[in-house]
Amino acid sequence: NVFTVTADQATEFAFTNPSATGKSCAFTLIWTQDSSDRAITWPTSVDWAGGSAPDVTSGAAKIDIYTFFTIDAGTIWYGFQAGADMG
Repeated sequence: NVFTVTADQATEFAFTNPSATGKSCAFTLIWTQDSSDRAITWPTSVDWAGGSAPDVTSGAAKIDIYTFFTIDAGTIWYGFQAGADMG
């Protein structure tokens, strides 16, 4: 499951409808900045690698890639920045 977002405003994400506890569920999000820098607010259920959410790359058409997975029906989503400043 891969989702793409080209930001045109600050965005708050909500992760819904995960698999049941004991079954893995994962997705990738490709975020592209528009001509203005846009902020991301992540769900509080995301546990980031390194302990905090990564910075969003600044600049028009900059691309960041994030991957998330859960094994407990979305109580905890493990979050990783798979790529930064890709574009």
